[in-house]
Amino acid sequence: MLNDAHCHFFSTHFFAALGGGAATTALGWDAPGQSTELADRWVAELDRHGVSRAALIATLPDDAASVGEAVRRHPSRLVGFFMVDPTQATAPVDAAYAIDRDRLRTICLYPAMHRYGLHDVRVRRVLDVAAPRGVCVFVHCGVLSVGVRKKLGLPSPFDIRFSNPVDLHALALAYPSIPFIVPHFGAGYFREALMVADLCSNVVFDTSSSNAWIKYHPGLTLAGVFRQALGVLGPDRLLFGTDSSFFPRGWVAHIYEEQASALDELGVSTEVRQKIFAGNFDRLFR
Repeated sequence: MLNDAHCHFFSTHFFAALGGGAATTALGWDAPGQSTELADRWVAELDRHGVSRAALIATLPDDAASVGEAVRRHPSRLVGFFMVDPTQATAPVDAAYAIDRDRLRTICLYPAMHRYGLHDVRVRRVLDVAAPRGVCVFVHCGVLSVGVRKKLGLPSPFDIRFSNPVDLHALALAYPSIPFIVPHFGAGYFREALMVADLCSNVVFDTSSSNAWIKYHPGLTLAGVFRQALGVLGPDRLLFGTDSSFFPRGWVAHIYEEQASALDELGVSTEVRQKIFAGNFDRLFR
């Protein structure tokens, strides 16, 4: 079994915000078509690689409906994540609508992108929507780089002062029923992410992307990252992910191969591997 906890759903609405067809042409990427068509393509791609289920992230705050259509198309294969900007007055209402109408399962927060601190009271208003509905909250910490914006020469006015996972500590304590997902092992704030996860059992890591942030930690390897994460969080709080996003590239198989090799290097048991690569995902997203 193999599930992917981190894929981006680059819908037509997403590309419209970047310039529409001109953007896909400049990038050399395939136009996504209708959300149902893109959902079908994702499921065919998952089938090709033997992936059972995947999380798809709406990568704009107002694009939850696109992922909602995809999930309705393939409810047994796709799990919907959606971005929320708590600085917007309608954020709590929009979040409730996406969960209740579209059955999306995870709220995604990007503090550096939208330039707010996790201590901001507006964040708690969003979490007050999440907690009674039993959904997860994904919090992007550490280095944030949006590859599609770089390739198009668009500015990315982010502020990583708001990216420290230590800021998640008080929230995770205050909302113990919410599973908080920290992607990319904290994306450069590995030590700080480990500290918060050690103190808060409702904090989990996703393992996605190339994890190029390792270059900020001299001597650290991907196997070393897994060793430390397993030592602090244990095998039940790691979610495999790739950070796959666009076509024709599709699902990024080499990310899986690199992570599988790192676990081979550690001599991790079949039972632990199964939890990381599939079981923990199925437990969170039944």
